[in-house]
Amino acid sequence: MLIRSIWTLKVAEPTTLPRSYGLELVKQLHQRLSIEMGSEQIPSTTCSSILGNVAASSDFLTFYPEESYQLALCGLQEKASIAIASFELANHALESRLDLLGARFQIVDRVDETTSYETLYHLLVAAEPEPTYRFDLIFTTSTAFSQNRLHLPLPVPALMFHSWLERWNHFAPVYLGSSELIDYLAAAVAISRHKIQTRRVSVHSSKITGFTGEVSLNILSRADPLLTHVANLLINYSQFAGTGMKTRLGMGQTKIKMKEKDDE
Repeated sequence: MLIRSIWTLKVAEPTTLPRSYGLELVKQLHQRLSIEMGSEQIPSTTCSSILGNVAASSDFLTFYPEESYQLALCGLQEKASIAIASFELANHALESRLDLLGARFQIVDRVDETTSYETLYHLLVAAEPEPTYRFDLIFTTSTAFSQNRLHLPLPVPALMFHSWLERWNHFAPVYLGSSELIDYLAAAVAISRHKIQTRRVSVHSSKITGFTGEVSLNILSRADPLLTHVANLLINYSQFAGTGMKTRLGMGQTKIKMKEKDDE
């Protein structure tokens, strides 16, 4: 089972949080959902930061009552996904709010998208559908890749596919392939355009520079059909798995932008 749960949050008055609130947010969410942290080789959840219009100073973020904010929480395996799906906002008055470092957010709505690994694989690979050759991705939170002791804030296709494939192979019952598959995908998929900017975020006691914004990926029309279907599968999976490093701690949230009618 896979789940992507989007929560809508509001504040009753101007509310301030330190920029480094992310770790405390993730701890609280996992405690409330009874999901263990720290013992997994690859985290079974991904989480965004609180997204929306905020006023930023050097150390603090201010949230406003006239604005709506969003928080995304995804489960990548059965236990985590069931815990997220079973979380009832209306169970108790305390369950419809999030108290964080002295700030109070009301959880006013949620939208869940659920599927399974088997369903994704059948719809996007086994059924041999007409593939999509262009994807417009939106990286809503800071995204980076770990390169030894360095952090690379660039949307390199090989690194994106490596990130998605590693999670897929770890959690899914259908094994897709090894590093050789990454080489084939990197040769068949290119960035056609992007509009990105770097963004520095606080994670634990350190700061990491990543990128946010839009990236368009094009799959070569001459690419092997099976490879094209696998690329479609992994790109769609990114909306659950996130991209790159520290996805449990708010980094790497990834969305597929719906195409408009007149989009080329």
